[in-house]
Amino acid sequence: MKESMEITLREAQQKVDEWIKTVGVRYFNELTNMAILTEEVGEVARIMARTYGEQSFKESDEVYDLADEMADVLWTLICLANQTGIDLSAAFEKNLQKKTLRDKRRHQHNPKL
Repeated sequence: MKESMEITLREAQQKVDEWIKTVGVRYFNELTNMAILTEEVGEVARIMARTYGEQSFKESDEVYDLADEMADVLWTLICLANQTGIDLSAAFEKNLQKKTLRDKRRHQHNPKL
């Protein structure tokens, strides 16, 4: 069995960019990729609703792969980041710091959790 590959967000951005430029010819425009991202998130939602929610699978839903659909979401998000000049590693670190400062006590004192 093939060992799983671990890469950083920066490496993922580089790999997607290289693939787009060599195999994919070019990026779709940003609005097209935004529509594709929405479609891919919908596919994840469909699987989640049927696996963990009250909906049941239809015969046409026979083949589904949550991991693959999540990877499609990540791929398209990376395309958008590349197109708009976003370094996802830096953005994620900044976002994590923001959440840590903002929510440091909020979740610990939430009786709903």
